[in-house]
Amino acid sequence: MASNLDTTVTVFGGSGFLGRNVVRALCKRDYRVRVAVRRPELAGHLQPLGRVGQIHAVQANVRYPASVEAAMRDSQIAINLVGILAEGGGQSFDAVQMKGAETIAKAAAASGARMVHVSAIGADENSTSSYFRAKAEGEKAVQAALPSATIMRPSLLFGPEDEFTNRFAALARISPVLPLVGGGVNTVQPAYVADVADAVADAVDGKAKAGATYELGGPEVLTMREVMQIILKITQRDRMLAPLPFGLAKLQSYVLQFAPGPFTLTPDQVAMLRVDNVVSDAAKVAGLTFAGLGITPDSMEAVAPQYLWRFRASGQFQKKSA
Repeated sequence: MASNLDTTVTVFGGSGFLGRNVVRALCKRDYRVRVAVRRPELAGHLQPLGRVGQIHAVQANVRYPASVEAAMRDSQIAINLVGILAEGGGQSFDAVQMKGAETIAKAAAASGARMVHVSAIGADENSTSSYFRAKAEGEKAVQAALPSATIMRPSLLFGPEDEFTNRFAALARISPVLPLVGGGVNTVQPAYVADVADAVADAVDGKAKAGATYELGGPEVLTMREVMQIILKITQRDRMLAPLPFGLAKLQSYVLQFAPGPFTLTPDQVAMLRVDNVVSDAAKVAGLTFAGLGITPDSMEAVAPQYLWRFRASGQFQKKSA
């Protein structure tokens, strides 16, 4: 039986938050990993995740097909993790998440490779969010170019270095009031990044259905208010949660999109918060979920204390309140 060391997996966007975890999962399964990123000289932090020579970073930009084709040379599997949360310069949602996904799928098809494409729960051609519309168009482009591609749609990702729980914990450290856009009643199903990485690696192993779309949500459906309450409990911060109507949030976002760090809020992010971000009943019935892959996902309350302790007033040494 051939070893996974004979299989090269090209991971586009492998140096990002999810990418680091996917690379780690693939290395544990003995694959040869080619990380395709815009700045390979900045991907050195990935090397300790595998054995010497197991991980190789190459230059590729999804806006330039020739670089993508070069990154796929002699590779048996492509994984697309490339995505952006806010537009800037040449990095538009359409250029990266629609055209970029299509470019990778065409390169994979041309080289006879399999493909795992990571999209997002909420992807919808009719969404008021440009992010979600581009994600949906990206899925269509991938399916047209490579019908056998497996699509993974995770809900909001959490884990060390995320831009979700860490962002709100940082905001709670410096602000006495935390805004709840739309009242915080919209629901999410936070997924632990390592669980999503395992699902992607399972697809590489061939355990996922070809041409299927999986929806990956954690074990709990939470309102955004409940998410904030969990973060405040873990960081032991007493903060007011103030409802912020969507109309007012959208007006403020035109200014806050230029704000630094945790204060950033774009009009598109406001639009994203108008819809629930949970696994559909159809995906559950079809077995296209974590459960369908035999994965039992971890909850935010079980994992987040392992890294959010640094936002407590006295760090990990702070005594728990009675």
